[in-house]
Amino acid sequence: MTATREPFGPQMERVTLRRPSGLEARIITFGAALQALIVPDRDGRLDDVVLGHDGPDGYLAHRDFFGATIGRFANRIAGGRFPGGQVPPNDGPNAVHGGPEGLDRRHWQIETVEDDAVTLSTHSPDGDQGFPGNLLVRVTYALEDDALSILWQAQTDRDTPVNLTNHSFFNLGGKLQGGMRDVMGHVLQVNASRFLAVNAVSIPENPAPVEGTPFDFRQPRPLGEGIRQGVPQLLRVQGYDHCYCLDDQAAAVLHDPVTGRRMELWTDQPGLQVYSGNFLDGKRTGKGGLAPRMGDAICLEPQEWPDSPNRSDFPSPILRAGERYARQMRLRFSAQ
Repeated sequence: MTATREPFGPQMERVTLRRPSGLEARIITFGAALQALIVPDRDGRLDDVVLGHDGPDGYLAHRDFFGATIGRFANRIAGGRFPGGQVPPNDGPNAVHGGPEGLDRRHWQIETVEDDAVTLSTHSPDGDQGFPGNLLVRVTYALEDDALSILWQAQTDRDTPVNLTNHSFFNLGGKLQGGMRDVMGHVLQVNASRFLAVNAVSIPENPAPVEGTPFDFRQPRPLGEGIRQGVPQLLRVQGYDHCYCLDDQAAAVLHDPVTGRRMELWTDQPGLQVYSGNFLDGKRTGKGGLAPRMGDAICLEPQEWPDSPNRSDFPSPILRAGERYARQMRLRFSAQ
């Protein structure tokens, strides 16, 4: 078990966590982002399975959320308005991922580095992006021989909505020696019998059953099997970009049959946003000179339900003054 800390360009730092199994996570201070995740395949070959940039410039120049810690409120708030706050809209009429300058655009501080973990923190002042209360946020990345866990913690001095997640784009096929397959052949399972359908501007409606729809992943099936079905919900957002109402903490399994890499996702969050990379357009270059396009990666984002500050019938995202927010996810890797 080793951890190294080094500069990542003139403005950032990077901490690399390594395990004897070959599993490796690289975390940068900008956006407290997972910059790389190295995972062995069934033959022991190592490859990076998340999108990102090789250097700092790409992260600073574009807000593409690659691997970032998202907050104060992940996903959308209708009109940016909620009781006690107003976030500037930055997604059509809505606020998304904490507003125009969310926590993914901040330079976080490294608090501690251990052999198998790193903790970063940032302070969001009262009124930041329209949210009430001073908010202290911490995120801890911890590496085991076969798993990466992410723990989010927060405290506030005023009642405020909090919804933190990680926005990694996964492709378990890796870069494949300079190339990249899309993820339509990845097999996905989601432990949810309901999902949140969305309206024309991607604000959730009431929970709806997945049964009999392309949103039913209760049994494992290829991601591409249903994505091209011409149902209004898929056409509306050009694929999957929906929150699943989780039935259990064993939230999802993603498997690439070609490399054998398998990722199990566990979380104590009530929802899981499944996003099929619909708006990757190939116009910007990422790691290895590759320009990701639609369908080249999938995001699995544990979180509170979207627009929940405005929905008393949804699980409450309100963190009360003096209380402690703690949510986590765990990614366990194997190969078969």
